[in-house]
Order: sequence, then C-alpha cells, then structure tokens
Amino acid sequence: MPDMSASASLALTHLVPLAKEVDENKVTPGVLGFIVFAVMAVAVWGLMKSMSKHMRKVDFKESPDTKADSGTPVADPKG
Repeated sequence: MPDMSASASLALTHLVPLAKEVDENKVTPGVLGFIVFAVMAVAVWGLMKSMSKHMRKVDFKESPDTKADSGTPVADPKG
C-alpha cells in the first residue's frame, strides 16, 4: 500500500503546477463535457427515433361504443 500513496503524491506534485497554469477567470467544460453532451444527444436522437417508430404503429381510429348507443346505463369506473 505505500506505493499507492507515494505514486498518488507524485502524481499530485506533477499536476499542481499544471493547475496553476489554468486561467482562473476562464471556465470551460473541456473534452469530458463535450463527450457527455454528445452521448446525451445521441441517446435523445435514438429515443426519438424509437418513439416515432412506435407512434406509427398506434391506431387512432375509435371503434363505435355499442353500449352508449343502446341506451343502457354504463357503470361509472370511478365508483
């Protein structure tokens, strides 16, 4: 386990000077932000494509309700 802490402190020692070079007044999402945004955009595109495929299968034509036309009272489903 001592190797893990030594290598971690060595990595932090090398990263601290890099962090100081970054302009503190400029904040950007970077490559990771772009990758996350691109993955979310592809996921939304796939979901919309799937939804449109399923919506094409839906039949919106209503069949005539024979119970309502016959004059018999229809039971209220809410109680």
